[in-house]
Amino acid sequence: MNNPRFLVPFIVIAFIVIYVLATSTKTIDSGQAGVLYRKFAGGVDTTETYSEGFHIIAPWNTMFIYEVRQQEIFEQMSVLSSNGLDIKLDASLWFQPKYNYLALLHKEKGGNYIERIIMPAIRSATRSVVGRYTPEQIYSSKRDVIQEEIFQETKRIVDDQYLQVNSVLVRDVTLPTTIKEAIERKLRQEQESLEYEFRLEKATKEAERQEIESEGKATANRILSQSLTDKILKEKGIEATLKLAESPNTKVIVIGSGDDGLPIILNGN
Repeated sequence: MNNPRFLVPFIVIAFIVIYVLATSTKTIDSGQAGVLYRKFAGGVDTTETYSEGFHIIAPWNTMFIYEVRQQEIFEQMSVLSSNGLDIKLDASLWFQPKYNYLALLHKEKGGNYIERIIMPAIRSATRSVVGRYTPEQIYSSKRDVIQEEIFQETKRIVDDQYLQVNSVLVRDVTLPTTIKEAIERKLRQEQESLEYEFRLEKATKEAERQEIESEGKATANRILSQSLTDKILKEKGIEATLKLAESPNTKVIVIGSGDDGLPIILNGN
């Protein structure tokens, strides 16, 4: 047994066992899924997507691992607006493989599906959408609309490619300097015009308010003047005289001595 020749078979067997175990087990991490390629049984197994965890496979088969969580790619593009001006646009795309169709994605599209499908799709969608708008619309009012249209167009392209598009974000739009300055100048002028119209409308409303207030006061004075007859004035004078007479201050009241028949009040001090 001390002869090294007897140890060789055991070493070979141990090596084979270790190799078989190493090639017959596969661990799939969180957020990943596997596609099995059966070398002697028809190639890609399209009946099953292998979930995360530990799996035992035949040593001659191969397990391909895919990321199935949401992923993001960034793309910088140069596209033309509706009037032929060059626009630089930075966008990002959120996507992920459709879990139940992962084997078909591997079989028909391959592991480099991002370069073959995703990136051409968002480029094509962006060029198509941006080509419908002017630089001014892209830069200002239509940005959210353009973003949504790029998302819908990209989704339409890849929907039957076993991929799921979750969102498209337009992060930055760069226009030629002269065009950008012209747009900003026009926007400032529009803002100043709106501000002037607001001040003018405010001044007009204030003038109308003052006119209405003046008319109201004039009407009130006219009604009051028409209602104040001599008899009413005398009655009011008598009421005032009686109240003054009740005052503790020293005074002399001469009844009926005035020209209008009202009392005359003399200071007693």
